[in-house]
Amino acid sequence: MCRIHGSFNARTTAQEMRDVAARQHHGGPDAQSFAQHSGWALGNNRLSIMDPEGGAQPYRLGDITVVFNGELYNHDRLRTELIRQGFHFEDRCDGSILPALYLTYGDRFAEQLDGMFSVAVMDLRGAPRLVVATDASGMKPLYYHWEERSGRFHFASELPALLGFTDVRPYEDELGLHTYLSAKTPFGQRTMFQGIDVLPPAATAVVTREEGLHLTTRRMGYESAPPVPEDRSLAQAGKELRDILSREVSRLLVADAPVAAITSGGLDSSLVTALAAQALRDRGASGALHTFNIAYTGNWPGDERVFADEVSRHTGTVHHQVEIDPATFPDLMGDVVRHLGQPNADPITLSTFSLFRAVRDAGFKVALTGDAADELFGGYARMTQALAAPEGADWAGAYLDHLAAVPRSLRDHLYTGDYAASVHAHGAAAMPPGLTEILTHGTGSRLQRICRIEQRYRLPAYHLRRVDHLSMASSVEARLPFCQPAVVRYAATLPDRHRTIPGTGVKRALYRAADGLLPDSVLNRPKQPFTLPITAMLAPGQRMWAMARDILSPQTLRADGRMRYEAVDALFAEQAAQPSDQASLALWALMSHQMWRTEFFGSSGAASVRTPELAVAL
Repeated sequence: MCRIHGSFNARTTAQEMRDVAARQHHGGPDAQSFAQHSGWALGNNRLSIMDPEGGAQPYRLGDITVVFNGELYNHDRLRTELIRQGFHFEDRCDGSILPALYLTYGDRFAEQLDGMFSVAVMDLRGAPRLVVATDASGMKPLYYHWEERSGRFHFASELPALLGFTDVRPYEDELGLHTYLSAKTPFGQRTMFQGIDVLPPAATAVVTREEGLHLTTRRMGYESAPPVPEDRSLAQAGKELRDILSREVSRLLVADAPVAAITSGGLDSSLVTALAAQALRDRGASGALHTFNIAYTGNWPGDERVFADEVSRHTGTVHHQVEIDPATFPDLMGDVVRHLGQPNADPITLSTFSLFRAVRDAGFKVALTGDAADELFGGYARMTQALAAPEGADWAGAYLDHLAAVPRSLRDHLYTGDYAASVHAHGAAAMPPGLTEILTHGTGSRLQRICRIEQRYRLPAYHLRRVDHLSMASSVEARLPFCQPAVVRYAATLPDRHRTIPGTGVKRALYRAADGLLPDSVLNRPKQPFTLPITAMLAPGQRMWAMARDILSPQTLRADGRMRYEAVDALFAEQAAQPSDQASLALWALMSHQMWRTEFFGSSGAASVRTPELAVAL
């Protein structure tokens, strides 16, 4: 696991490469290195997980140079095949196979990989060309800046690192605020910075001096699923799913560093925990699995520690109950905003950051999580509500509004006249091209289309980037069994009746897979999202309330010019008088956005802002 960065067709200095590496040192504190020649540079920060004594990057083989971020779970099989073809390897590190794999398969090398990754290949056999690729789920992001006029291309694993290149100047996308409030974070390739994009999942981009940037996407797991056996029962589906998950969890436990598990107390992470604990016992491991759960000092809604503790006792793990004081949250927000690089409107960011820091402090470098199960199996309330809507109703519009940090009716009320006119004038669609068409006119059932949207757009942008950045902020590698290609493909074969029970959010096949592995109290409990109780915490008398009032002051909002300060003030009054999830999340989202602007554009807020047509100063 590492962080990578580099440039092509640019005059990048050695000091510049060191400066960029320093900005993402937390994601690779064990070693830093780079290769640099006329017109290109590739760099790496290493977090040693596999073969700590080997695997020095960049990897080189003749005229091929590679840097790599991630884990490859099929590297042993690929290495054996490549040895048969005459290649030789000095170590057993997973990334060491990549130059030979590229020489064998060319630009399609990433199709052979099973794991989470972002890879950059410099090919100097003829005219220089840079090839970058990402995994099928988007677990390992890669941000890039390409200047079409000059042909300069820069990339990095994190946004703050990318901004360390002198050729990459930070400009706020003025319309990004609208996108952010509409989806909690930009979807697709967009970021909150004008001119900076992120590679989508399953993408391969080739950059040459002659032809510029050419980006293609590979088929994703749900697009290549085998036909559904019509006579497959729910019991059979549950058994098959358990077998697949058991195999994948066992593979993800392999590491040359200590491995733990995150156990929230819900179905998804608890099932991963149970399978991991069983796998360690089956292989005769000397010690028990260590599990981590987070809770908050005091009495807050949604506390899951009792369920996590039951799972630990049931599965025989060594349990770590992490407790953090909400009074410290305002002090954490600056770190979280900086590591994310752009706003994410989920309050769970603070808990995620604190949880992985506790995992690191306990001596673990790897943690298995239960993320992505809801996207695969239809577990979110917004999905079941969309399924329950009658034909003829605008279920798609209601579903998209559920993705928002601030629903459309409230956004229209909050925007100033000038900003609303700017959004309208530029035809600013908050969602990427094609998303709405897939949802309303795509192939498959309503649930299949919704799951496709969740996996292709929301999961990588809103969920996986958050997990990646906030785990690696503490030098912890998060491994996600539910994102494994075998699991994704199998979920796509399930008929709707086996994925979820309409109106309940019950993930039927997943529950059947967990039957007998988890306590009945966990299996039968009502579904509860893993989140921060922000509605209760954002209240008069709490530190977070005072912080929000200060950050969203009338003076700040007037200087920004996009939010009506009197409408935001009314939102505070509403939250004080009658607390609600809608009002609290809206205030949280606005506060997070303003903190991001301050972090990356200065306390005055006088950042340069580029629209597609012009640059203006706010």
